[in-house]
Amino acid sequence: MSATAPAVSFEFFPPQNLEGSFRLWDTVQTLAPLDPRFVSVTYGAGGTTRDLTRDAVATLHKSSGLNVAAHLTCVDATREETLGIARGFAEAGVRDIVALRGDPPKGSNGFEPHPQGFASSIELISALKEVGDFNIRVGAYPDTHPEAANAQADVDWLKAKLDAGATEALTQFFFEADTFFRFRDACDKAGIDPSLITPGILPIESWKGTRNFARRCGATIPQWVDDAFEKALRDNRQDLLATAICAELCSDLIDGGVDKLHFYTMNRPELTRDVCHALGVTPKTQLQNVA
Repeated sequence: MSATAPAVSFEFFPPQNLEGSFRLWDTVQTLAPLDPRFVSVTYGAGGTTRDLTRDAVATLHKSSGLNVAAHLTCVDATREETLGIARGFAEAGVRDIVALRGDPPKGSNGFEPHPQGFASSIELISALKEVGDFNIRVGAYPDTHPEAANAQADVDWLKAKLDAGATEALTQFFFEADTFFRFRDACDKAGIDPSLITPGILPIESWKGTRNFARRCGATIPQWVDDAFEKALRDNRQDLLATAICAELCSDLIDGGVDKLHFYTMNRPELTRDVCHALGVTPKTQLQNVA
């Protein structure tokens, strides 16, 4: 493992029932002592968890002592509705937003902007900068986004988002460090400060689920990863393999100059915690008591 421990951040998704609430809180309790730069709370596809996200963000901000970033998308809402949610976050003391176009609702043929809504994440970012003093993070795609014309289009789009006022980019997950390094180099060539790009890391809790997710979002699946998990599943060693692959990926990134990592936890914190420990990210703080 690398001698230099990275700064870390974590993504959670909002609970949809009581069991999910307990799981989220257990996840927060497990990972908060690792002193993350921030934690983020997602929207569901098509904005389906908008209210749940708002409630989870407010609760975590109040009770955890963590710097909480709220996801905000352009899906199925007017401009005023979306900015009203942003103002509500600001009133609750939340000034960090992950601004995304958002995934279309399930069963739809693709993203269709609301007639009175934002047509793109760039429009959303520009409006947020006018509404309040938000710290805005955005998405980035080391593997070509399924809707992008080519890899360069993803780089150009990211530059436009940063020019519009975003301060950091969190990448989609990927499986090999070279995938990120190629993207980082292309961004550098386009005039984007590489230090603004934080790799997104997905610890593999379920290979079947991860493989399906990767195919939907355009992440390239190396054959060696597929083969390794097929064998590990037969031998009931998938957790050990997942930890080793994720820790090695993170270590390679750190050795290549990366000093920040963003983990997609899926509200299952153990693997993320174990990988962080392997990287030298050890407990520093204790979670505040719930108010």
